[in-house]
Amino acid sequence: MKKLINEPADVVSQALIGIEAAHGDRLRIDHEHKVIYRNGPPRAGKVGLVSGGGTGHEPLHGGYVGVGMLDAACCGEVFTSPVPDQMLAATAAVDGGAGVLHIVKNYTGDVMNFEMAAELAADNGTEVRSIVVDDDVAVQDSLYTAGRRGVGTTVLLEKLVGAAAESGRPLDQLLELATRINSVGRSMGLALTSCTVPAAGRPTFELGDDEMELGIGIHGEPGRSRVPLASAAEAAQLLVDPVLGDLPYGTGDAVIAMVNGMGGTPLLELYLMYGEVHRLLQQAGIHVARCLVGNYITSLDMAGCSVTLVKADEELLALWDAPVDTPALRWS
Repeated sequence: MKKLINEPADVVSQALIGIEAAHGDRLRIDHEHKVIYRNGPPRAGKVGLVSGGGTGHEPLHGGYVGVGMLDAACCGEVFTSPVPDQMLAATAAVDGGAGVLHIVKNYTGDVMNFEMAAELAADNGTEVRSIVVDDDVAVQDSLYTAGRRGVGTTVLLEKLVGAAAESGRPLDQLLELATRINSVGRSMGLALTSCTVPAAGRPTFELGDDEMELGIGIHGEPGRSRVPLASAAEAAQLLVDPVLGDLPYGTGDAVIAMVNGMGGTPLLELYLMYGEVHRLLQQAGIHVARCLVGNYITSLDMAGCSVTLVKADEELLALWDAPVDTPALRWS
C-alpha cells in the first residue's frame, strides 16, 4: 500500500485538520464530533440541511458544505457510518427554527443511525425530515443495503435541494422536492481497479488486467457482473443502457448528466467517457441540459466511473443554476 498518510487510524481526523487549514474562511470543524459546518450561526428561518456518511468519497459530503448546498456534513471513519451522536450534534447546530432535513444515502448503517438521530432530535424539539437516496440501478439489494444503494444522485440532490433551502422553502416542501428528485435520478458505475482502504492495507478485491467490474458500489462492493475490459464506447453503452432502461426516459426529455470519477481515473478519460455518454443520449433523443464531469462521489483510489442522470424540468434547472459556493462546487 502506498498512501500519503501517517497512521491509518488517524486518516479522518488529520484530513479534517487539513480541510480546516484549507477552507477555514468558509468552514468550521467540530473535531470532537467530526462534523463540518458552514462558518457562522444558522440563518433564522432557513431549513438546515445535514448529510454525511463514511469518508473516502470526497468531495462528498464535506466538500458540499456552503452557501447553496449543505449546512453540515457528518464524517464517519473510512467507509463507516457516522454515529447518531455526530448527527444529533449537527442537527442541533444547524437548526435555525425551521427544522432540519437529513439527506441519507441508502446504506443500512447510515439509515439506521440517521433515524436514531432524528428521533433524539425530535425529543429535543427539533423538527426533522429525512430523504433516503436509492438511485443505483445495478442491484436491488447489496452487502450493505436493503434495496438499492444511494450513489451519484446524492450529489445532484444536495445541489438542487440546497438551492431551494437557500431560497427559504419550508421543510415539507423540501422533502417533497427531494423525494421527487430521487424518483427521477438513476446511476450506474464500473471499476477498472479496486480501492485500498488504509486500515486494510490491501485492495478490496482483485481484478485481472483484462477485466472490469460492472455495477459497483462506492465501497468496492461486488457489482452486477465481472466482464471483459471494454473500450470507452462499449463501457459507456454498458452504463447508459441500464440507466435508460430503468426509468421511462423518452425522446425530448431533458436531463442533468454527471460522469463521475471514482477517484483514480484521470480527467482526460472522464471527458472522453462523457463524450461517449453524450453521444448515446443524443442518439436516444435525450437533451443534456446541464452536466458535471469530474470526481464528485469517489471510492478512495478506485479507477472507474459512474453515470448519473436526473430527469429535469424548468424548476430543477433553475435550482441547478442558482448560485453555489462550496469548496467542491461553485458558480454564480
